[in-house]
Amino acid sequence: MAKINIKINGRDYSVESGTTILDACRQVGIKIPTLCYLEKINCIGACRVCMVEVKGARTLVAACTYPIDREGTEIFTNTPKVIRSRKTTVELLLSDHDQKCLSCARNTNCELQTLAYELGCDANRFQGAKNVSEKDESSVCFVRDNNKCVLCRRCVAVCEKVQSVSVIGANNRGFDTSIGCAFETDIKEHTCVGCGQCVVNCPTGALTEKEEIDNVLAALADPTKHVVVGTAPSVRVALGEEFGYPIGTDTEGKMVAALRNLGFDRVFDVDFAADLTIMEEGFELVDRIQHGGALPMMTSCSPAWIKFCEYNYPELLPNLSTAKSPQQMFGASVKTYYAKKFGIDPKDIYVVSVMPCIAKKFEKTRPYQDAAGVPDIDAVLTTRELARMIKRAGIQYNLLPDEKFDEPLGVSTGAGVIFGATGGVMEAALRTVADLLEGKELEDFEYTAVRGQQGIKSATVTLGGKEIKIAVASSLANARVLMDEIKAGNSPYQFIEIMSCPGGCVNGGGQPIHDAATRQRLDIPGLRAKAIYANDKACTYRKSYKNPAVMAMYDEYLEKPGSERAHHILHTKYIDRTKK
Repeated sequence: MAKINIKINGRDYSVESGTTILDACRQVGIKIPTLCYLEKINCIGACRVCMVEVKGARTLVAACTYPIDREGTEIFTNTPKVIRSRKTTVELLLSDHDQKCLSCARNTNCELQTLAYELGCDANRFQGAKNVSEKDESSVCFVRDNNKCVLCRRCVAVCEKVQSVSVIGANNRGFDTSIGCAFETDIKEHTCVGCGQCVVNCPTGALTEKEEIDNVLAALADPTKHVVVGTAPSVRVALGEEFGYPIGTDTEGKMVAALRNLGFDRVFDVDFAADLTIMEEGFELVDRIQHGGALPMMTSCSPAWIKFCEYNYPELLPNLSTAKSPQQMFGASVKTYYAKKFGIDPKDIYVVSVMPCIAKKFEKTRPYQDAAGVPDIDAVLTTRELARMIKRAGIQYNLLPDEKFDEPLGVSTGAGVIFGATGGVMEAALRTVADLLEGKELEDFEYTAVRGQQGIKSATVTLGGKEIKIAVASSLANARVLMDEIKAGNSPYQFIEIMSCPGGCVNGGGQPIHDAATRQRLDIPGLRAKAIYANDKACTYRKSYKNPAVMAMYDEYLEKPGSERAHHILHTKYIDRTKK
């Protein structure tokens, strides 16, 4: 595209014709504040916070939607008129905002709060009527509090364009406008899958996970409970962000130390269960390929994806692997194998998982998730909730020494840790399945074709002398593309990995939240994934079947992958949610 010369605040620059003022300014290091803008997702100019002056224009213009297509365009981003406009806009938002900042989960990490401070706003300048809404707490995953909503519509855009779920939108008009479901009904009445992408993209505290911290603290204080915790692969590469570490820093050792300091009786690694998942899922794939079964087989680790499939593609449920997710396998293993090994009544064990995902809060409530006759998982904390627990306990995270997970359920492989990134489940499965079908250990086992942040990736791999076509999708809109191909009979694939969130679990709805400008400037899921692959490289074992603790569990308790006992403890069933 042709370059044109422009002026920003009196200085000369050259940009591509058609570039928006917002992008042009960000390219040269000039900050223009936004609330509603999400790159390529929500570019609607609704909040009017990004207003700037353009010489010759009769009014201020929205920088996020105004294309620069005229040679010599002169732009002013910080004149008194511009600052006054932004300040007034934010003050008007504050006039209809529930300003309980000190008790809000987003306190100090709220884009509206930051803007109000930077612009020197008077929160009480405009007095008048306020909208008062009831919280929607019907979801087991999150809470919507429209008293804190700024009508930016970022949640609406992500739900529609990124996830293709489209269960929320703007209701009513003018001052009475609110974001919610059709006919003002509760979210539980709709096909929301609880992925949480609306939560991590909300600029304020209008959307938050349903907190379980108090339940966990009560269990830790109960002397009759043996409280066990397990952390998901991607938590270790994101938790540090809550304590000032650069995005994508692996703080696994400090995380383990912090959990011990909180008082957990055992600190385990859900990566162990990821390896277990590969054993069950890998053998299931081999069986389907060799003896017949619904193909393509699809992974079952992402609970929002499972619910999405149950709502939208019930005819394809036989294609889902019946293996439970690593979270549920972890809880089931603790309350069966671990309980028996150490002589503890499963009823006295309280299992906590720390997840990058709010949909895991729903998953623990699903049927067929009670291998020992009690729920596999008792509580799910997001990465954000764990950070709040650590801060509340006065633990100085940055000063903690590195500690290691407890055994036996703390032993894992590199295959387990890469579950956190899109393509990771596929690669982990291939590392084991390839050796099984080849009948020998292969030295070349890094399947880089399925790595990266692309929404859909595909490849052909040779397993046991047979070509297998594979595909990986992250975000439910991309999953829909692959599902429609299968439904139409046009899919060439034998094995498909689906992750609900763009980039995989590293970018889950329970991960640390960053403002929209940071999300545009940095590849956050890519940075976290990079740390995950570095962790994999450093592992002693890098294939799931090489995990000595997993193999010991089979030898001592499960017999073999796919055995009757393994199936009872580690597998599940699905629900056709189109049937009332």
